[in-house]
Amino acid sequence: MKSPVVVVAITLTAAILVAASLLIIVGTRKGVGTSTLNAPTLQQPVKHAHMV
Repeated sequence: MKSPVVVVAITLTAAILVAASLLIIVGTRKGVGTSTLNAPTLQQPVKHAHMV
């Protein structure tokens, strides 16, 4: 039987690989050339109030 440290390390590695692959799959479903990581934030145009 393997030591608990080895079992935990293998389980943690497997969980990280599954999470990374899911992130890659979800990121590539958006379409070619679009990235969800570096997307600019949507900004509202600034409306200047004029003093009368």
